[in-house]
Amino acid sequence: MNKIRRLLLYVPMLALASCIQNDIPYPVIAIDILEIKGEGFTCTASDIDAKLRTVTLHLDETTDISRVPITEIVITEGGSASVPLSGEFDLRSDLPVTLSLYQDYEWTLKAEQQIERIFTVESQIGAAEFDEEKHTATVHVPTGTDMQHITIKELKLGPAGITTMTPDPSQLTSFETYRTIDIRYHDFEERWSLYVVPTDVTAEFKQVDAWTRLIWLYGEGRSGTDLGFRYRKQGDTPWITVPGDKVEVSGGAFKTCLTGLEPETAYELVAYSGEDESPVETVTTEPETPLTNGGFEEWCTEKDIVYPGPTRDAAYWGTGNTGAAVANTTLTNKVTDTRPGSTGQYAAQLESKLAGIAGIGKLAAGNLFIGQYVGTRGTNGIVGFGRPFTRRPVALRGWAKYNCGKITDVGTTQPTGVTIAKGDPDNGIIYVALGTWTPEEYGVCEKETDNKMLGTAEVPICVDTRDKNTFFNPKSAAVIAYGELVFDKSVSEWQQFTIKLAYNATNRVPTHIVLVCSASRYGDYYIGSRDSKMWVDDFELVYDE
Repeated sequence: MNKIRRLLLYVPMLALASCIQNDIPYPVIAIDILEIKGEGFTCTASDIDAKLRTVTLHLDETTDISRVPITEIVITEGGSASVPLSGEFDLRSDLPVTLSLYQDYEWTLKAEQQIERIFTVESQIGAAEFDEEKHTATVHVPTGTDMQHITIKELKLGPAGITTMTPDPSQLTSFETYRTIDIRYHDFEERWSLYVVPTDVTAEFKQVDAWTRLIWLYGEGRSGTDLGFRYRKQGDTPWITVPGDKVEVSGGAFKTCLTGLEPETAYELVAYSGEDESPVETVTTEPETPLTNGGFEEWCTEKDIVYPGPTRDAAYWGTGNTGAAVANTTLTNKVTDTRPGSTGQYAAQLESKLAGIAGIGKLAAGNLFIGQYVGTRGTNGIVGFGRPFTRRPVALRGWAKYNCGKITDVGTTQPTGVTIAKGDPDNGIIYVALGTWTPEEYGVCEKETDNKMLGTAEVPICVDTRDKNTFFNPKSAAVIAYGELVFDKSVSEWQQFTIKLAYNATNRVPTHIVLVCSASRYGDYYIGSRDSKMWVDDFELVYDE
């Protein structure tokens, strides 16, 4: 009887238990790859894209891509990974990695490896062409060349120092048809086809890129001859020959950069190889566009908020003042402490402060950027970077001074690959970039509203301080040129600076410009010092080297 009573009591308890639901949500903690250490490759913080969840390793030429030695993959504390966090990894194809902590996050490890390949023959015209997938290499020689007696001057198809070739390149002399050669390195074996093709062309332009005061010239001609360029302003009679030490020659390929030119001016160009000349090519240089309000002379105050422009809506530059106004704080303002020799009345002062009430809040970096403040979400800001711009300056020149405070505030997240603690010196930064950002790709944030697009054609990039995946990445595919100046110590007196722009191609035309100044480099992470200040004045774009 007691057993029956116990069983009857157990049944309703079991039924009750089956109705209980676990409605307690798991916390949402994003698991990221923070750093990758190892040998035979480089991987900097900018190679880790938290937005796309990809990590790119740049392998040395001699690294075995099928056995990349990784000593440590650093991930967010508490997380686990679907692959070992150290060892040898085959990165011939992308490696998927699942990181887990309450939720799963799919990451991808990629490897990029540049192997310098060289194929040159006597009397070659232009540069060799390589098809790495089909394993072919092609060079051109003048029509009439004896194809049975071709001399290979240099051949390199694999990593330096570890590649063997069969047969020896010196044995390959007859090229009435293509020849094959087997190469070996690591555990790889490849058969390459070598082509030597006659051509009637003896001198030609392969690419001409006209900027504002520069023209980039790329030509091809016959190796072993005098290779170079001539130019003149359209309408002038004499030609100007580019000095030989200004022309970079590689086999039959050669290039140079013409400097000291005039904007919006037509120039005639010729490439030559010995006595042979290319047809005349005519191009026109671009206009010279100044930086809007680069002297920081235009300021206004509307509803107690300071804007660096004639009005709030007409301001070319933005600041975090709108967000800081909630705490009755101004981060960026005009000052009469201008740089020596300035003809203007004002400079800009950027001051990092605690934006809060009664000591409760977050550090807000003193900042100034081309773009506009988008909005405030709680105690977090969303800012828009960029303005339309299609010119190609070579540098940003300006004046600055800086008071470097010690870190007083550290946010809940750290920048990728960097650990910052209270008491460390703060950093200021000025960076400038040109690129082809679109609001569809770089202006989407607000995940709580199903990825709302806040970017516009005018201001395409949105940085949401709640989501580091939206932070500016100088290595994104949209970036054409980038340069930066980091202040890691105090600069008490005004100093002039020049930030050179490093372009990844001379033929890409930007759609927008980004320029950011911050008294606290990692202010997006709410990391910085309440004692850090930056002063900037008289910014200008430089168009001639």
